[in-house]
Amino acid sequence: MTKVLLADDQQLVRAGFRSILEHQPDLRIVGEAGDGAAAVRLAAELRPDLILMDIRMPVMDGLTATREVLALPDPPLVVVLTTFDADEYVYRALRDGAVGFLLKDTSPEELVAAVRSAMAGDRILSPQITQRLIAAYTSTPDPVAAHRATERLSEREIEVLRLVGRGLSNSEIAGALFIAEATVKTHIARLLQKLGLRDRVQAVVFAHEHGLVRVAE
Repeated sequence: MTKVLLADDQQLVRAGFRSILEHQPDLRIVGEAGDGAAAVRLAAELRPDLILMDIRMPVMDGLTATREVLALPDPPLVVVLTTFDADEYVYRALRDGAVGFLLKDTSPEELVAAVRSAMAGDRILSPQITQRLIAAYTSTPDPVAAHRATERLSEREIEVLRLVGRGLSNSEIAGALFIAEATVKTHIARLLQKLGLRDRVQAVVFAHEHGLVRVAE
């Protein structure tokens, strides 16, 4: 059972998400927060597995709340919610450790799938939105710096990193490279360790920042 905390200053939004998620047998809403400070307090008290965190909230914004939540012992996963697909705050949240972001107008099916994917350590970022977002807030990559950054990786690990950067799931990467999904997971774990990256989302950002993925791909 995945315990979910909802953090949004709009009660109707929280009610909508609750209605969608609480009907799933493997998901349980453990609390609701109307501002960032309440989200941090409830995260510490209720120990959810995942928080759906709005960015623009009173008292404490979602970006600050995300940083404080992720500083807690054994923190939950944080998925950022936004009404804008090119919101600079979302990019900053990803850099701070959020596992991804969703647009508030996402479909019920996509919302449920995103929560489950996040818990499974898989992608929850739309490739199109991710590419536009990262392209807007990263500078032109330096090929020399990119080579130096990835010289510790094997050719196969670089291939996997490129596909992670494009937003492919483990199963899609396995299909593209004709290898087992378990092998993909091993490659990802190794490249994260070699590059000093925290998680899959940081790998997506890294791949774009270092020119391993072109926005047109």
